[in-house]
Amino acid sequence: MEFFIDRDLPVPLRTQLHGLIEYGIACGELIPGEALPSVRELAEKIGVAPMTVSQVYADLKAEGLIDARPGSGTFVTDSLQARLAGRSDQTNLHRHIDALIEESRALGIRSAEFVSLVSSRVFYRESLGQRMRIVMIGLFPEATASYARFIAARLGKGVTVESLTISAIERDRETRARANSADLAITFANRHREVATLVPNTKVVTISFTPSEETRMALASLDSLASIAVVSRFPDFLPIMKAGVQRFAPHVSEIAGATLETSGLDEIIAHANVVIFASGAEEVTSRLRRGAQAIEYRHAPDVADIERVILPIVRAAGGLPPSATENTSPKRVSAMDK
Repeated sequence: MEFFIDRDLPVPLRTQLHGLIEYGIACGELIPGEALPSVRELAEKIGVAPMTVSQVYADLKAEGLIDARPGSGTFVTDSLQARLAGRSDQTNLHRHIDALIEESRALGIRSAEFVSLVSSRVFYRESLGQRMRIVMIGLFPEATASYARFIAARLGKGVTVESLTISAIERDRETRARANSADLAITFANRHREVATLVPNTKVVTISFTPSEETRMALASLDSLASIAVVSRFPDFLPIMKAGVQRFAPHVSEIAGATLETSGLDEIIAHANVVIFASGAEEVTSRLRRGAQAIEYRHAPDVADIERVILPIVRAAGGLPPSATENTSPKRVSAMDK
């Protein structure tokens, strides 16, 4: 491993050397049992006082990262950091760090400025305290992201909610690792078994989803004479979706249903002046006739289920105080009340 320090950085030399060796152990450049240079040898190599190297070695020894053997020298110990160096997720982290360094250089950010930026960001994140990590696992990126934002807004500070799709977890090892390292995963009831298999290290819960407020309002405002085409990507969702349209737009009588694979879909769309499509069937909007209206049948997490299923888990984990959401939830209004 190459030992060096940068005197242009606003970081003490002792801190730099300590971080250099610690990083070398964590990333596998310094392996357990490997000998380190002597105090005098390293001091001469990097141009610092022997006392500085001696203090760094003492600190690293106190942390269990290195050990001095009388008459033999100083060696890297078989520490947790050293063992972590061989893990794939640690390797991925190092790649991310290296990519950030390269990105900062491309933006013209000097090393000193980059270190200050990272330090200030670390301080900011630590000032927020430890947060519970939740992943919302759905089918389509945009819709799943909206679910995650909705849940995060309900839970407030102390919790982060990331959106991931089942397909991304299946095809990408890094995404799968993020999902498996979360404290909690939320998904649909009919996907519970599939998601639980994909993320065996994470607790998986399901909540109900109801048509969003925007969807309800759009359906309620439809002209009673409108000719509607309801289009779903999945055949098994089409009956549920059509029933929902009929429920929130009972004044409309002409409603045709189809999937993206339905024979004659173009004719059905051509006859309609309003096309209501399910999330994931957005491609149908490119086939609308001139002047036709498109409405996405978007769902939103059920507020009552967030409070009944998710909040107790978050509070038990210490993510929220017992009164965090008391008296902040709007009155739940059912579709029948609208």
